[in-house]
Amino acid sequence: MQTTRHIHAISWPHAPEHRLREAGTYFVTAGTYNKQHYFQEPQRLDVLQRGLLQVSAEHAWTLEAWAIFSNHYHFVAHAPEKSEDANSLRAMISLLHEKTAKWINKLDDMPARKVWHNYWETRLSYEKSYHARLNYTHQNPVKHGLVPVASQYPWCSAGWFETTASASQIKTIYSFKTDKVNVPDEYEPIR
Repeated sequence: MQTTRHIHAISWPHAPEHRLREAGTYFVTAGTYNKQHYFQEPQRLDVLQRGLLQVSAEHAWTLEAWAIFSNHYHFVAHAPEKSEDANSLRAMISLLHEKTAKWINKLDDMPARKVWHNYWETRLSYEKSYHARLNYTHQNPVKHGLVPVASQYPWCSAGWFETTASASQIKTIYSFKTDKVNVPDEYEPIR
């Protein structure tokens, strides 16, 4: 009984700790507040995707894969080349969330509404993990039942990847299993 009371007395963190001390390649997932579908229309998805592409370029992060949905997104990106750490990721995501929240709230006439909940990042230090997360990101629209083939989903990098990568690169990345990838992805986008 004392153990139970002791556990309930612990102050649990409300946000994941962001460990950005090392530069490298990161896998990021972000979700909307209460998993609300603020980006459920094509125009809204377009704005969120453009925003991600723009802020990553402004912060010199190189996007390698992304998937944008009505209530969350994923991406794989490399920290700026000459950076000793990945601290600019925090500023990049903050700017994306600030700009898209203001835009969506103005559109919906809800000026004080909280739009974004948080984000989680993982530094990818093993090649297999990196390849699996690239595949996971590209295949996420299929996982969520939005399209039968990932390249058909307009708010995902799969189509771009398939037109710019070599056939052997595509085959390699798409061969990596994603069933053991541990990703906070308990979101159900609107179909």
